Amino acid sequence: MQALHTAATGMAAQELNVQVISNNIANLRTTGFKKQTAAFQDLIYEHVRRVGAQSSDQGTILPVGVDIGGGVKTVGTPRSMTQGTLSQTGNDLDLAVSGEGFFKILMPDGTYQYTRDGTFQMDNQGRIVTAQGNPVQPTITIPNNASGLTVNVQGQVSVTLPGSSTSTVLGQIGLTRFINKAGLQPVGSNQFTETPSSGPPQDGTATAEGYGNITQGSLEQANVDVVSEMSDLIAAQRAYEMNAKVISAADQMMQSTTALFR
Repeated sequence: MQALHTAATGMAAQELNVQVISNNIANLRTTGFKKQTAAFQDLIYEHVRRVGAQSSDQGTILPVGVDIGGGVKTVGTPRSMTQGTLSQTGNDLDLAVSGEGFFKILMPDGTYQYTRDGTFQMDNQGRIVTAQGNPVQPTITIPNNASGLTVNVQGQVSVTLPGSSTSTVLGQIGLTRFINKAGLQPVGSNQFTETPSSGPPQDGTATAEGYGNITQGSLEQANVDVVSEMSDLIAAQRAYEMNAKVISAADQMMQSTTALFR
């Protein structure tokens, strides 16, 4: 019976939906996390009677057809790149982007990855790095005898050196944009890589046209709405249960049909 297969596709789709929702909830407190949603499409139809076909020798046309659907399929898990709220931490190297742009990170193999997670630190060379020790671009090294570290909205990193009463600019942290930022490939550790879908990276600086601002002493929170996620989870569970009931009902119908022909 076709209904068994159709309902099975529905159960598989809702199982994936629950997986996506659970990942969103699990990352509720992950800095810079961007939530995903599951997108579905109906499967190919069996056209038992095609709409618009001729129904008689006199040329009458069928106003409606008989189309039997094959179920549902997952076509993507698009990521929402909306801005998350900023949370103050007070740490000098905690940076948040308000608006467009990603921090550019140099990886050990010489490639670049991109992140909204501005939880930065200093390594043993004084470089500003991620939690994994990868340098933020452009690479900025802070002298070990410096004090009064500040990062302004443009990303300029300044310190006060011994014997000086004025701040010295050490460099400027850049931002990178993409034509389609939802097309970036997540690779874990709060980082993304470019893809043909995202378009090439467009390097720039904060406050420039089309780029956001950098806020020191703050971090961008995940853009996950827990109330919305719980509502979606309940809806997905109900849809899964209804598809399971369809399978049970179809099985009972098959058993009854078999008994009639014995």
